[in-house]
Amino acid sequence: MPRSLVLGNGKMLVCLDANGIVRDLFYDYVGQENHVGGHRHHVGVWVDGSFSWLDEPAWKKQVRYQGSSMVGLITAENETLGIGLEFHDFVYNEKTIFIRKVVVRNRRETPRTARMFFGQEFQVAESSTGNSAFYDPIENVIINYKGRRVFLMGGQLSRRRRGISDYAIGTVHHRGLEGTWRDAEDGVLSKNPVDHGSVDTTIGFEMKLPAHGYETLFYWIAAGHSLVEVRELNRYVIERRPQHLLETTKDFWRAWVDMFKFDFMDLPEHVVDLFKTSLLIIRTHVDNNGAIIASADSDFLQGGRDTYAYMWPRDGAFVVKALDQAGYYENTQEFFKFCNSVIMPEGYLMHKYLCDQSLGSSWHSWGTPTDPHLPIQEDETALPLHALHNHFIHKHDLEFIESIYNSLIRPAADFLGKYRHERTKLPRPSYDPWEEYRSISTYTASSVYGGLKAAAFFSKLLGKTRRAKRYLSEAAQVKEGILKYLYDPERGCFLKSIRWTEDGQEIKDKTIDASSAFGITEFGVLPVNDPRLISAWEATRKALWVPGPIGGMARYVGDKYFRNDEHSPGNPWPICTLWYAQYIIKRAKCNKDLGPAREILAWTCKHAQESGVLSEQISPITGQQLSAAPLTWSHAAFVTTMIDYVTRLKELGICETCLPI
Repeated sequence: MPRSLVLGNGKMLVCLDANGIVRDLFYDYVGQENHVGGHRHHVGVWVDGSFSWLDEPAWKKQVRYQGSSMVGLITAENETLGIGLEFHDFVYNEKTIFIRKVVVRNRRETPRTARMFFGQEFQVAESSTGNSAFYDPIENVIINYKGRRVFLMGGQLSRRRRGISDYAIGTVHHRGLEGTWRDAEDGVLSKNPVDHGSVDTTIGFEMKLPAHGYETLFYWIAAGHSLVEVRELNRYVIERRPQHLLETTKDFWRAWVDMFKFDFMDLPEHVVDLFKTSLLIIRTHVDNNGAIIASADSDFLQGGRDTYAYMWPRDGAFVVKALDQAGYYENTQEFFKFCNSVIMPEGYLMHKYLCDQSLGSSWHSWGTPTDPHLPIQEDETALPLHALHNHFIHKHDLEFIESIYNSLIRPAADFLGKYRHERTKLPRPSYDPWEEYRSISTYTASSVYGGLKAAAFFSKLLGKTRRAKRYLSEAAQVKEGILKYLYDPERGCFLKSIRWTEDGQEIKDKTIDASSAFGITEFGVLPVNDPRLISAWEATRKALWVPGPIGGMARYVGDKYFRNDEHSPGNPWPICTLWYAQYIIKRAKCNKDLGPAREILAWTCKHAQESGVLSEQISPITGQQLSAAPLTWSHAAFVTTMIDYVTRLKELGICETCLPI
């Protein structure tokens, strides 16, 4: 199930699904050590001898963010129980504390006693082995720990300041045991005070509900490295009051997202709202140490595969570009420091990384003894340079550029210049942007051109003129190779890729791929009004726009990834659809020309969740979100398109106040 709310502060990240259930909790890196890992943290209500879990169909729910803030708002109604719930969920912006404010409403005409239960199943450090949990009677809380990862569950009723009234700790996933959450269904817990191994815990709160009245309770999870630390956090919540923490968190994120006053002129309010929500969702995926993960959605793990909780330098670079365009420079510099720390001595970046800078999992081959090759996607070395140029244009932080020139910019540029085919001057084969084929793709070649141009800019800026000339010469050679070998004049479009066999036979992949035209546009290989680029985008639009009511643009013809309709070229991707909008915006000569771009922005909003979450791809049959959700790259593409839109309005003289001063 896609995630509907993501809440975080750069050190703790919590994800909830469409049922309002916690499914992921990362600490103390964003994207590393998922201590829930897709397992459900149960929520249930007992009243008048009846019980219901929140993820049962009897509850009618709405899940969204509270306007312009990183605070969730979930409403749930159960007519059978006569109970309504209203959740205000947030991760405190200053400390690693996740808090749920729950307003429990009695829909009956008589006073009633209700009990609310929260079940926790932690896989501490991503393992069910060696966990321990105990009831702490001094603090009236539950502690779940292993090593340097400690979690405290506490809470209180708002009016009476009463804390936990019931608890149970027990074994789960062993000898057929489902967990202590099942113990809650009769409204009473066992009060077993301790257990170890594969454990789960459940806590309960009892409340008196007036006729047509309500009670408010607060539930929280504090994360730390020691028992002392989480106890201090628990006392902090009680002393500062959870309602106060809610208000200050809401105020902080509203101030953060409204820091720069963009004027989106005639765009509808829901489109502007998605722009703000996208910024907030992106921020939750940015670790304080510089890594930017692709997605916190761990559902792939449940499918027996891997997750998207890694930092791809490609995805990170596009996210950084969006944040810099929107003015959030302070959240981007750490990304370049991260790249500076992990770049290989030869000058290239690897496939993906964990947030602690260790190497991420990969399916890219290192070749054979007779044919060794690097397991890289070369655009992931070029893109950070391209993004760094964009960062400097907005931030003008020359001292920072100088500090990483010899350790990041120069080694990466030298690699891009050397790692080329001797005859064609194109980059050597590497894995394409979709991570499927090893070849010389138009997109990757274009990114290398952009990376070398950026390196030349920085070299000239710092007075390194000979190196700047060399990088410019190498970029020109790459461009010449692109236009000579990767452009198909007969069809008026760019090849997906090209490669040569050992005996020199040329193999062209003529598949229409959205990344080809995008690469030429994004990295400035050709100006947007060049007939070859115009023709390439027309061919791309014709081949990849998904027919029928769903619409949108697929990645490439015949894409089989999550494909569920053989009659479409592939599933529509918000990223690829927004790429086309960015091209339309760049070519616009008047406000009318921007109309198709506005339609794509509206299309993107239509296919977001009610909370604003965008997925990687969409079903061409139902419009249902597929694959990872949220995907930071999708949100970054939306932010970039919105900034491109208002920038073009200003350039055309349509709106002089669209961009903040």
